[in-house]
This record gives sequence, structure tokens and C-alpha cells, in this order.
Amino acid sequence: MSSVYRLSGLLADPAGEAGYRDDHPERVGFFTDTSVCIGCKACEVACKEWNLVPEQGLDLLGQSYDNTGALGADSWRHVAFIEQRVPDPSVTSSGTDLGMPGIGAPEQPAAAEEGSGMRWLMSSDVCKHCTHAACLDVCPTGSLFRTEFGTVVVQEDICNGCGYCIPACPYGVIGQREGDGRAWKCTLCYDRLGDGLEPACAKACPTDSIQFGDLDELRERADRRLAELHQDGVGEARLYGRDPDDGVGGDGAFFLLLDEPEVYGLPPDPVVTTRDLPAMWKHAAAAAASVAATVVLSFLGRRR
Repeated sequence: MSSVYRLSGLLADPAGEAGYRDDHPERVGFFTDTSVCIGCKACEVACKEWNLVPEQGLDLLGQSYDNTGALGADSWRHVAFIEQRVPDPSVTSSGTDLGMPGIGAPEQPAAAEEGSGMRWLMSSDVCKHCTHAACLDVCPTGSLFRTEFGTVVVQEDICNGCGYCIPACPYGVIGQREGDGRAWKCTLCYDRLGDGLEPACAKACPTDSIQFGDLDELRERADRRLAELHQDGVGEARLYGRDPDDGVGGDGAFFLLLDEPEVYGLPPDPVVTTRDLPAMWKHAAAAAASVAATVVLSFLGRRR
């Protein structure tokens, strides 16, 4: 395990580290450009249909379009809807939205700034398929494994329902299904990848907000898109999970966001929760050896 954490995400080869030969496929993943997400939920539907993920019933969560709320055992894709009030010169003092047809700002409350408008931030969240995946480190049965594509998959027929992977995930992605107890999450459509097909969610996305492909190529594409948005004056645009030197070695599913990660319910500085395990095991072994030596010396002293 310790060798994994000595590698930067840029140099790391998760599939190679997992034991696959050098001729394994290139690492693949998702780049989600939230600036073109329209919140249609086609990805959620496609994911559920292809992977036979159970429906959760109708819950508008306080009359929000966000009816799934978060990722979990029965939501492998989650489209977040965030309503924001932002300064907008195209909005009149009466609160009429002149620049966002089809959305329309409600009448401004007395405390609102004159000239402020509304916008929706929408983003389709998913398992990040981390370079350094803590869920893999803590799984006692081998139910979680690294695929030849560098992704992370749960084999539900091997999962014993211990739940160790759930708190280990820095993103809160994994969940246990009610009445089942086993862990479930996005597989990045592992069965489709084996047949040369793209994941169902990316296939269904009508705006190419969810882009699938070779991870290195996606990172280059994301860099170009970010530069384009900055040139167009969208200074708040940023990439999340793209940096191979972050706390998880970079994500296999990363995002272009239009605000701080916390706004989307994402941790600002995620770290692999098992990063200190090698040192902890080393100290535990040293302590055990010390205790054993003390017991032996005490026993020998009594015999004398």
C-alpha cells in the first residue's frame, strides 16, 4: 500500500498498481462540464435503466427539482440544482429577468440588492474513481476492486455488508441498500466498457456535459475549456478533481464548476482517508514487538 502513496497522481498507474500487465487499456473516466448541464436528468434515468438501480419513490425534497438529494446505493448519478441570487445588469429593479429566458426571477424581496438576478447551477455528480481509493484499502473481502481501465467497482456478490467503505470514501459516494445491507455505487458501466461502449450516462447526455474518454485527453480538453471560459469573462470557473497532485491523486471523474466546491456539496480539499495507514501499521507492529519482547524478558526473568 505504501508504494501507492509515494506516487503522484500524474505518474500513478492505478491499474498497473493493481497488478494488470503493461498492455492494459488506457485509464478512462468522466469530465463533467457543469456550465452546459441543463438539469434534464437523462443521466440519472439512463444509469438506473442500464444498471437496474431501484427507484426511490417521489420526494421533491422541499419542492426542489433535486429529487435524489445525494449519491447513494440507489442513486449512482445525482443531478444537483442550486439556485443563486447574483448581480446581473440585465435584471431590472422590478425583478424581471431579461437575460435568462425560461427561468424568470421571482419578485425581489425588500432585502435584495437592486439589479440582482437568479441563476441555476446544475451538476451531475458521480463516484470519482479516485487514483488513491480508500474504499479499496479498507474492504476486507475483495469485493471492491480496481479494473483494467483504472476504475473502481463493487462486486455485490462478494460484499459482506460490513460498511467499512462508506466512511472511508472522502466524497460520501457509497451507500448500503435498505433491506439488502451490501454496498453499491457507480461502476462506470464496467460491462459496457468491456464491449467498447461508453457509459450509459454519457451516452444519454444531450449537451455533452458528461464527457467520457481517455483520462489524459479529458484533462487536456478540460484545460482548454477552462481557458475559454476565463477568456469570456467567467472568472469563477474552476476545475475540481483534475489536479493529479491533490489529496486523492486526482479523480477519474472530475468537474468544471462555476462556484466553490462547497456550493455543489463537494469537499474543498478531499484526502484519501487511509493515507496514514502504512505508518499506523508500522507503529502498531513496533508496539506489538515491544510488548512481545517485554513479555519474553519477564518470563525469562521469572524462570531465573
